[in-house]
Amino acid sequence: MDPLEKLSTIFERFPGIGPRQAQRFVAYLLRGSPSFRKDLVDSIHSLGGAVRQCQDCQRYHAGSSKLCGICSNPERESSYLAIVASDTDLAAIERSGTYRGKYFVLGGTISLASEKMSGLRTSQLIDSLESRISLGLQEIILAFPANPEGDATSTRVREDMITHAPNVRITSLGRGLSTGSELEYADPETIKSALASRK
Repeated sequence: MDPLEKLSTIFERFPGIGPRQAQRFVAYLLRGSPSFRKDLVDSIHSLGGAVRQCQDCQRYHAGSSKLCGICSNPERESSYLAIVASDTDLAAIERSGTYRGKYFVLGGTISLASEKMSGLRTSQLIDSLESRISLGLQEIILAFPANPEGDATSTRVREDMITHAPNVRITSLGRGLSTGSELEYADPETIKSALASRK
C-alpha cells in the first residue's frame, strides 16, 4: 500500500476521524518540518515504556508508580467514586475543579447495536468495591455521556452496583448536560452544574 494511503487509513481508525480529516492530517505532516515528524514518532514510541494503567482507577498515566497521581493523593475523598466511560471524561471532570473524589474508568459504553459489554471493565469495578467500601465509600456517581449509549450503560452499571454495593448511594449526573452531549466536550461550568444537580 502507498505510504500516504496507509497513514491516512491509520488516522481513520481514530474516534470521530473520517477520510477527509485523515487526509488533512497526512497533508499537515507532509508540510511540517522533519524535526516535528521525528518528535511525533518518538512520542509514539515512548508510549509503550513510559505509560501504564493505574491499578485502582484504570486510567493511563505516565510514571513508574502503579497508582496515578489522583489515586495516590491522600487528599482525595474515598467516600466518592465517579464511574466514567473514558480517560477524556475523567480529564473533563478534573478541569471543572469541583470534584475531589476518586474515579473508575470503565473503558467505554454499551454498544446499542449489540448490547454487549465486552471490553468494559465491569468485573474489575465489582472486584474493587469491597476494598473501596472498607475505605469509606458512600456514593457512586455514574458520570456517563448524556446519550442513549451512556444511558444504557448507566442503567446496567446501576443494576450491578445495587447488587454488589447495596448500602452505597448511587447517583447520576444532573442534566446540566444537554441530551446527546459527550462529557469530554462539556465546559467546566456545565460539568459543575451536572455534578451539583446529581440525583
